[in-house]
Amino acid sequence: MPKTLIIGAGFSGLSSATILASKGHDVSLFEKNDTTGGRCRSWEHNGFLFDMGPSWYWMPDVFERYFNLFDKSVNDYYTLKRLSPSYRVFFENNVRMDIPANLDGIYALFEAHEKGSANKLKQFLASAEYKYNKGMKELVFKPGRSLTEFMQWSVVSSLFKIHLFSPISKEIRKNFKNPHLQQLLEFPVLFLGAKPENTPALYSLMNYADMVLGTWYPMGGMCKITEAMTKLAKEKGVHIHLNTGIESFNISGRQIESINSQTKTFAADGVIAAADYHHVESTFLNGHANYTDAYWNKRKLAPSSLIFYVGVSKKIKNLLHHNLFFDADFAKHAAAIYDKPEWPQSPLFYVCAPSVTDDTVAPPGCENLFILIPVSTDIDETDAIKEHYFNLVIDRIEKQTGDTFKNEILFKKSFAKKEFIREYNSFKGNAYGLANTLRQTAILKPKVYNKKINNLFYAGQLTVPGPGVPPSLISGEIAAKQLMNYLRN
Repeated sequence: MPKTLIIGAGFSGLSSATILASKGHDVSLFEKNDTTGGRCRSWEHNGFLFDMGPSWYWMPDVFERYFNLFDKSVNDYYTLKRLSPSYRVFFENNVRMDIPANLDGIYALFEAHEKGSANKLKQFLASAEYKYNKGMKELVFKPGRSLTEFMQWSVVSSLFKIHLFSPISKEIRKNFKNPHLQQLLEFPVLFLGAKPENTPALYSLMNYADMVLGTWYPMGGMCKITEAMTKLAKEKGVHIHLNTGIESFNISGRQIESINSQTKTFAADGVIAAADYHHVESTFLNGHANYTDAYWNKRKLAPSSLIFYVGVSKKIKNLLHHNLFFDADFAKHAAAIYDKPEWPQSPLFYVCAPSVTDDTVAPPGCENLFILIPVSTDIDETDAIKEHYFNLVIDRIEKQTGDTFKNEILFKKSFAKKEFIREYNSFKGNAYGLANTLRQTAILKPKVYNKKINNLFYAGQLTVPGPGVPPSLISGEIAAKQLMNYLRN
């Protein structure tokens, strides 16, 4: 049995480990923290249960496909609920949009705000469906080792049809003139970590995921996913070592022969680094790294985040499960992230209130709030700054919902750049990996393999296919297949 070592027990690490174990590998999975799941962790406090990281469940087909690899189904592990409405958007001047969970409702919503836009949306989503099928069922599974992967006629012939070389903002603004509809269609690319004008129109596939495939919630919280993945990994024989950081690699020639943890040395036939790519390269490889610091410092990163976990002793009116507060100038906030890094004066932000859907995540009559402000990785927070932004967003929520609750706040906890670095060794404290710009797509991302060490491969949001939970599942599969191909040859 090949001895395979996986570093990092997030989505990609669990994915790699389980796939390899199911193929007969002796797999050891190392996690420096006390739980699996990576950024998908939970925090319990006084009867409240908070998802600390991912909170949107999109692309349910990707999760189902993952469990199907092992003749399992999502339903074997957790219960999904489709949210209806999918989410609420708060704009300026007390304008609200609830996004229906069915297409006819979405078409009616668009038509009510801009005459003729329903037919344009149908055409836009038809194109987005093609991109989703081409992108999520074909392109994302390519390891990005060389351009020849993309030279099949089926791929070459689709490159212009998927609008890889034009920005998504151009496609949206060509078809829709209402600024609220434009923002609604551009918002999903915020998960990709770049401004719409710098994101390839290929990623309108996110609009298909949003409006057609829908927004879902695993009852009990997002950590039900990683609990399921961990259970499955153990069923397949993966040895999981928690609270076990890696101290060093033992490298001989072009091979990692073994890895040293705090407690013992583990022999290795192959290694997958599913921890932060930059951290692994800069900490353990001693001259065997793929990339220099100069290379990493030139990468365009997705934002970091200032997050608050808040327990409230009352139910808050007019909040849905997912809420986007777009009642400020998006261009100014984006400039503060990407152009001239600084703390935004009036940020856009996101509020998740899972207690609207799930009464197990808060005590009766209480609300569980997860509040996220995207911010630049090139700024630092202080306690005073965090307090300022906490009061700012609470005031905005109260104004937009028409409900006061500041005096009903039982507690709050923050998580920001310093915690991303400390807890996850996150490069510059980013929350979502590399920005999905054209120059950081496919073969232009950091390589899935190490160029100097034959048996070392990488998984996670800093390599292919990119940021997000579904891509991380796929990244783990790509790395596992690359390692198996190496060992076979």
